[in-house]
Amino acid sequence: MWRGRAMSRRVLEPRSPGKRWLVAGLGNHGLPGMRHSVGMAVLGLLARRLGVAESWARDQRCTADLALAPLGDAQLVLLRPRRLMNANGRSVAQAAELFGLTAEEVYLVHDELDKPLGKLALKLGGSARGHNGVRSCISCLNSSAMPRLRVGIGRPTHPSAVKAHVLGCFSPEEQELLPPLLDRAADLLLDHIRARSQGASPGP
Repeated sequence: MWRGRAMSRRVLEPRSPGKRWLVAGLGNHGLPGMRHSVGMAVLGLLARRLGVAESWARDQRCTADLALAPLGDAQLVLLRPRRLMNANGRSVAQAAELFGLTAEEVYLVHDELDKPLGKLALKLGGSARGHNGVRSCISCLNSSAMPRLRVGIGRPTHPSAVKAHVLGCFSPEEQELLPPLLDRAADLLLDHIRARSQGASPGP
């Protein structure tokens, strides 16, 4: 318990004078290789790119792993929920409250069935489109205003195969496509956050 509290205090310590954003990678805790957890893979790459891959700390107040990363004058709060996908929103909402952030300052990164693997889209608010993790976030934050980076995983031909596809791991062929996809996802996300931090109005 003491170690957990100490880590919680440390993860809040450097403070940035600029804008702060929460970036949450949605997924199933403990199952990082599945398609449904590709949002967490994006967060892992972001942490490496921003030099905080060794700074993840478990925070019991929001049941999540957190890492703070500078981005120019802004600060990113990277979050990976330690809950199953359907309850990810509880971690996201608790972290938003902890850091004093509004729904508009919370980015969600998640898998998207209706886009093929390799395709990305940044969506500004809107409905959950059937995604249970996003639905949980909308419910717990009482808002649908969160920007979302949707990472395509493709939809199988037969509806009966959707659950197994989402909860399955990427095939060896798909895994070859992942590194450039994760790089592009990180680029798109960071460019959008930089523009908003500087007061610009980036496109979706």
